[in-house]
Amino acid sequence: MVPSIRKHFNESFTIEKYHAYLAELNSKHPGVIEFRVAETPVFIDSSFKNKVLSACESIVDVITQFNFKTLSSHAIPEDVRVPNENAHTHFIAFDFGICLNEQGEMEPQLIEMQGFPTLFAYQIWQDEVTRKHFEIPANYSTLLSGLTPATYQQLLRDVILGSHQPENVILLEILPHQQKTKIDFYCTTDYVGIPIVCLTEFIQEGRKLFNLKDGKKTEVKRIYNRVIYDDLQQQSPEIQEKGKLLLTDLDVEWVPHPNWFYRISKYTLPFIDHPYVPKTWFLNEVEEIPADLENYVLKPLFSFAGQGVVIDVTKTDIDNVKDPQNWILQRKVKYADVIPTPDVPAKVEIRIFYFWKEGEPRPIATNNLARLSKGKMIGVRYNKDKEWVGGSLCYFEEG
Repeated sequence: MVPSIRKHFNESFTIEKYHAYLAELNSKHPGVIEFRVAETPVFIDSSFKNKVLSACESIVDVITQFNFKTLSSHAIPEDVRVPNENAHTHFIAFDFGICLNEQGEMEPQLIEMQGFPTLFAYQIWQDEVTRKHFEIPANYSTLLSGLTPATYQQLLRDVILGSHQPENVILLEILPHQQKTKIDFYCTTDYVGIPIVCLTEFIQEGRKLFNLKDGKKTEVKRIYNRVIYDDLQQQSPEIQEKGKLLLTDLDVEWVPHPNWFYRISKYTLPFIDHPYVPKTWFLNEVEEIPADLENYVLKPLFSFAGQGVVIDVTKTDIDNVKDPQNWILQRKVKYADVIPTPDVPAKVEIRIFYFWKEGEPRPIATNNLARLSKGKMIGVRYNKDKEWVGGSLCYFEEG
């Protein structure tokens, strides 16, 4: 993306430097990082950064408009609608591919978004370690909106904790120590100070929830929610039964409330009109099937980890959909082979973090992560046995 920086990075790269980087990255919680970490960060100039943020802010305009809850009223499946929804989400993640437009120019294109947390705490650690092992220009930062490492960490604490003490706030997940993203859970405990609690471990007394730790029963007043209901529905009957507790009227605060996972999601895409957001339609509202279906992708609204996505769409695929109101047809984008590597170039997705502190009129851009791929799609299963792929982070030119 920035040829001079990329050339210098690649020329100075050694496998020994990469292994030393991985060793320190793993030293905080040995053996916990189970996903592949890419050999390189991504360097983004200010012009491209501004294009990405332009799209994000345009979407935030829709999310903050007075009628957004009405627009998204059908986004939440009735069987997972949680009581006591608050006024807005606390977190949004926007996923952009670095793509080629029809003129062959690179531009960002939104792939999807979620009103849900991602690796907010791990990225603090990854940035710190990356700067120790690789040369990062002084005027490049992973952070946005003028944040520093200290102010970013404080904002993350403020949003997660609200007005409560860390012992009364928990990070909630299903079997958290088995999740591939557990490094972020552990880093959240490091930086925010809250315990990690499995969905199966709650004690309920009326409308109140308690966490039992070292024999001490502590009231849970606020939940940093990492449970994805699509994931919950894949679990054993015993865990699913325990999960029904979350659908009841509880005396807890949510950060973010589970309903926002559905409100800000693929469901929102048809309402967005921006050059860096591919045109998207609810399948049941498509009046005429496009003749060039090869230029579209078919996605279920409710799926976990990209399951069910149809990349090479045919009319038969569309005819076979029994619930078209729960699917979207989205204009396909062409990922750019943007990162030169020792063999073939890598494609890139950028995830932009937005935090929304209570009392503020709108969320702000804060940080990011990146994923490098050489497969047909971004994701581990498409990049097995490849190098210069995996989890990374973007350094944006400041100014």
